[in-house]
Amino acid sequence: MDPLVAQITALHNQGRLRVWSMVITVFGDLVQHRGGQISTAQLGSILGRVGVEKGAVRTALSRLGRDGWVTSERQGRTSLYRLSEQGQARFAPATTRIYAPPRDAPVTRWAIALKIGASARQEAILIPADEAPEGADCLVVGDLTAISDAYRASLLSEDHRAALSALGDDIAALDANRVATPLDGAAARVLLIHRWRRIVLRFPEVPSDLMPRDAPLTDPRRSVARAYSALSAAAEAWMGKATTGGPGLADPLPSRF
Repeated sequence: MDPLVAQITALHNQGRLRVWSMVITVFGDLVQHRGGQISTAQLGSILGRVGVEKGAVRTALSRLGRDGWVTSERQGRTSLYRLSEQGQARFAPATTRIYAPPRDAPVTRWAIALKIGASARQEAILIPADEAPEGADCLVVGDLTAISDAYRASLLSEDHRAALSALGDDIAALDANRVATPLDGAAARVLLIHRWRRIVLRFPEVPSDLMPRDAPLTDPRRSVARAYSALSAAAEAWMGKATTGGPGLADPLPSRF
């Protein structure tokens, strides 16, 4: 049985797949920390493993080129792609959020930060004091002495809860079906980070100390980091190996998470 069948099925059941977004995930997770350049054939190999046709990959690369995300060059018969300066600038803030490490200890000091929006609407958030945003219009820092279950529940919207549930299902499937090959490891890591990336960029992150007790994952960042670490040896082995259509990618920078 294909060890990635559950993740691949979930990916294609989410509606029309935005292949260009999958390509950006591959760059962010597999390519940028290993020299920043990958061939069309290598992209086709990794995305083909998760059910994306080669024609769709070429179409996505063409769109990303037109939109200024990627640049390409030819080396003989091989086409090599990398993120453009514009693409790197647009992706860098997201990368920081996606790969931020889990907290090592419970939060001891909290902040209530209030920001006045463009329409003069006031938006207040409860956040660990060391993560308080700069430029808050009002900031209160101190101890958290009480928090109700109702407040915890209000921090997770229905859509956020459903997204965390799907992420939990993916991680459970990875735990139950160990990857067998380096390509499987690389593909599984792309699928994991693609789902996690969508959650991080769409929803505000809820500190694990504030998560509802019935949340699908009470510390999703730690769960992702654990699964990511388990896949990384296989994934890095695939990325470092020369493949048809391109050389092995450069040696990696220090590990994520």
